[in-house]
Amino acid sequence: MPEVFGFNCYSPREIAERVENVGVTKARLPLISMVALGILAGGFIGLGAMFFTLVQSDTGLSFAVARVLGGVVFSLGLMLVVIAGAELFTGNNLLVMAWVSGRISLVRLLLNLSVVFTANLIGAAGLALLVAISGHAAMNHGAVGETAVALAAAKCSLPFSEAFFKAVLGNILVCLAVWLAMAGRTVTDKMLAIVFPVSAFVACGFEHCIANMYLIPLGIFLQDGLLPPAVSSLASPDWSGFIRNLIPVTLGNLTGGAGMVGLIYWIIYRRNRLATGNRQDA
Repeated sequence: MPEVFGFNCYSPREIAERVENVGVTKARLPLISMVALGILAGGFIGLGAMFFTLVQSDTGLSFAVARVLGGVVFSLGLMLVVIAGAELFTGNNLLVMAWVSGRISLVRLLLNLSVVFTANLIGAAGLALLVAISGHAAMNHGAVGETAVALAAAKCSLPFSEAFFKAVLGNILVCLAVWLAMAGRTVTDKMLAIVFPVSAFVACGFEHCIANMYLIPLGIFLQDGLLPPAVSSLASPDWSGFIRNLIPVTLGNLTGGAGMVGLIYWIIYRRNRLATGNRQDA
């Protein structure tokens, strides 16, 4: 078949096949590996969110510069997931392609997503606790801590519908970043593929459930006495607000990632492969 795109990267059709094959492998991971890799991914996304918060604490930056630069540094999280290797719930929404092709069962799909989601929560919230007790919030004369609490409070106050639709948009971009990274053949390819979709999602203020598993708990930990008294009067994020945010954001991420990236590309490139005899596993 003649080369259409003229670049030394995988074509969209080849990416679709690779994503589906990777989905089969991910669904069949041993439970202990799935959990460990999920904890790593939660921590990795938390590191990107930590970097983002640092940038946002600099009030000397203009609005657009702060948002775009914050998005660029947040890209660290997904770079670590994709290149170092980890299991991220939002990226694993693309496993839906292997399921609709009949190559994994619904049970395996749901098991992977539920285990990885829980492990991501452990990793992200665990990192938030470490960051809170490390004294990191005192940087920039406490502005880093103030920013972390303000971000958490803002997320806890989002209306359900706003959080949902921001999450749909957020995971469309995150899954497209994963998709583009699958086209790359080198580490540099993958890094460049990730940075623009992720920086767009962050700069535009969209929602990501795993990032929020770091950002909101961090704000809660800091508000619960780990910040200097000067910032204790800020609006208080709490665990009920965390749950109120996590439900619509998770549903929105699933809709955007699985429905509007995975299923759409499956329809375009993989639908006609069902007749080739792919066998659903147990």
